[in-house]
Amino acid sequence: MADRLDIVIFGATGYTGKYVVKNATHMCKDRKMKFGIAGRRKEALDAVVKEFASDIENVPVILADVKDEESLKKMTKRAKILINCCGPFRFYGEPVIKACIASHTHYVDVTGEEQFMIEMQLKYNEAAKEAGVYMVSACGFDCIPSDLGIIFTQQKFEGEINSIEIYMNMWSSATTNKKGPLFNYATWESAVHSLGHAEEVSELRKKLYPTKLPEFTPKLTRKMMHQSDVVKGWSTPFASADRSVALRTQRFLYDEYKQRPAQIQVYLTIKSFLDFLMMVIGSMLILILTRSSYGRNLLLKYPALFSAGFASHESPNPEMLKSTHFSFTFEASGWTEKLAEATDKHTDSPNKKVITRVSGDSPGYELTSIMVILSAITILNETDKMPYNGGVLTPGAAFGRTSLIEQLIKHNVKFEMISSIEK
Repeated sequence: MADRLDIVIFGATGYTGKYVVKNATHMCKDRKMKFGIAGRRKEALDAVVKEFASDIENVPVILADVKDEESLKKMTKRAKILINCCGPFRFYGEPVIKACIASHTHYVDVTGEEQFMIEMQLKYNEAAKEAGVYMVSACGFDCIPSDLGIIFTQQKFEGEINSIEIYMNMWSSATTNKKGPLFNYATWESAVHSLGHAEEVSELRKKLYPTKLPEFTPKLTRKMMHQSDVVKGWSTPFASADRSVALRTQRFLYDEYKQRPAQIQVYLTIKSFLDFLMMVIGSMLILILTRSSYGRNLLLKYPALFSAGFASHESPNPEMLKSTHFSFTFEASGWTEKLAEATDKHTDSPNKKVITRVSGDSPGYELTSIMVILSAITILNETDKMPYNGGVLTPGAAFGRTSLIEQLIKHNVKFEMISSIEK
């Protein structure tokens, strides 16, 4: 790989891709790393270089199309690691994965599509190991804060965790004159297709893990509409990839390191009860519509209507994105004493609770781009701290023993211990 570019950004002309290029210009320059950009249209790629990387000497422009296998191989052969921003990944992701394995190129992406991620692990984990390459999905806001937040919590717990409940909260400090969508159309499109095929996930998970985990007690039950002591507002189960990815990470920790896996639940929290009620009603309508092709077509045709303006065919308002903030609060329950074997059972009730938090600003595209670039850089620099010699991994499995959390902290993502209480 000595003569390759350090990083190639595929899908560089898309909304997310442009953010990745913008941040790569200074993040790679500071580390004396070379990057190139790739996509279907040279004119559009040249325009991206002119807009975001004009002060960088010689940013290679590579033509590649997901429908052209040879062009993908030529692209991936140019890179030590590929950052894939070309979604929905359900339709466009697999050919890129195959090309990376064929050319022995590491891979990261920004998807939050559960079906795609599990299917890629099923199909290509062994091939990636044989090729000696790491393939890590969900390296953006989906699902770096939640998965690495769990790893951070497990590191700080000093005992044995039984369960972690995660409360996600997003809010805006925008003034009333700042309007516009928060999500671009491709993000909405990916979410609609992912929700519409949610029934595929359980069957794929059974194929991926034919042997079930031992039953751990006390069993964590999912709470429906509720108020928690650790966050202000109303919370409900959140239909995102965060829990799915976290459970795969926990399974990896059990299989690889014989570590007791934490039971996980993820909730979305909204402070105002009226806003919460409107969100629940809107979410139920969307879930119903995603169950049929007709409903999905309606959602895709009228994103602003069905998302209450959060998604649109128009590009998001950059000022709105800058004024958006997030926090993930982790409520971990367990024991002060760690038993010798992961399968050993505690005879007493949990006697310790730890609260941690991951928080930051502009989570959508700005922070996602920084997270995926840092993930790529970590793979290039710290394979000695990563498991196996490659494979299809979750962020927590891939980066749990690397410096990625420390690097995120340097880029204004706060990881903090809130409290630790022993009974």
